[in-house]
Amino acid sequence: MFNDIGPLELVTLIVLAVLVFGPDKLPKVIQDVTRTIRKIREFSESAKHDIREELGPEFKDFEFEDLNPKAFIRKQLDNEDLGLKEIRNGFDLKKEMAEVTDAVHSRDSDSSSSSSGAAGSSGGPIDMTKKPETPDRDDRPPFDADAT
Repeated sequence: MFNDIGPLELVTLIVLAVLVFGPDKLPKVIQDVTRTIRKIREFSESAKHDIREELGPEFKDFEFEDLNPKAFIRKQLDNEDLGLKEIRNGFDLKKEMAEVTDAVHSRDSDSSSSSSGAAGSSGGPIDMTKKPETPDRDDRPPFDADAT
């Protein structure tokens, strides 16, 4: 619950509690806080038990921690029935990247040879870049009444 509180912060909280409640009332306050935390835990456990009871025997292995998406996905990925470990181990990233690289390079060489053949028949290189049109001086942009 308090895993991220360091020793200096804990000492500061204790000193602050002694200053706020005083040394006389502090034991009673600690008892009240622990009693409240215990009641909250009991209420939570009884609510979990009631929910499991209402779900029926099909969900006897149901864990509320599985409702966390990260925990659910981790549990499903670690499941041996799916065979994901074999798939993960059988996947070779270097081999896949080499195949993709070869495919890209062969397409580039095929398309460059076909475009050079077409360019040679028309007499010159074809410029495929899109150039912005320069508007005339008298042209006005279209008027949009809704935009103004």
